[in-house]
Amino acid sequence: MQQPLVKDFFDENTNTFSYVVADLATRQCAIIDSVLDYDAASATTKTTNADLIVDYVLAQNFKVQWILETHVHADHMTAAQYLKSKLGGTIAISQKISVVQETFSAIYNFDFKKFNENQSFDYLFGDYEHFKIGEIEAYNIPTPGHTPACLSYVIGDAVFVGDTLFMPDYGSARCDFPKGSAAELYDSVQKLYTLPDDMRMFLCHDYKPEGRDEYICQTDIKTQKQSNIHLNRRVSKESFIKMRQ
Repeated sequence: MQQPLVKDFFDENTNTFSYVVADLATRQCAIIDSVLDYDAASATTKTTNADLIVDYVLAQNFKVQWILETHVHADHMTAAQYLKSKLGGTIAISQKISVVQETFSAIYNFDFKKFNENQSFDYLFGDYEHFKIGEIEAYNIPTPGHTPACLSYVIGDAVFVGDTLFMPDYGSARCDFPKGSAAELYDSVQKLYTLPDDMRMFLCHDYKPEGRDEYICQTDIKTQKQSNIHLNRRVSKESFIKMRQ
């Protein structure tokens, strides 16, 4: 199985990991789940985290093909447009973003769909759609539950799961956002658990629970199946829904 280079970038303010995923043979890469710094007190944004990614991509002489979002994030703003302006690339997310847009448009009386059409996504993925990063084969897996539009990206021997799962000692995503579903999240994780045991799994967040001294972004399928405190192989769908919904 092809093995991409994965470089992580951590924003401690939002506990978010962003990634550059590269095919070293072609120098082509993707950026996943970028962060635009936001200061709530002054209502201003900065590009400190995004500039670290820009500097790294340029230093490595990588060419950005994709700027990927696993989902729309409630805890941080995306730097996708800024990164595209500096590095190029196609900004992509699940086509089911329309469900999220319609839901929040009704709640906030704002046309999020029109807003995003004007300035946000270049490409909307269908479920299980295949693509490439350089010569490395990639595809998405729909993993709804946290939101209806969550995707996980399988790139070579690695899967990027967004908020679907956290480290085994922290568990799984919230399901209490509009259109969230613990039943769907359970089913989504079961899909991930059919991937090879040794597949690398990269997470969007880590919160360093009590007893652990460092932030960690990577685990694997086997470890999650054996040890995840919310969703290991021994947990039934009924008990998970009761705990998480």
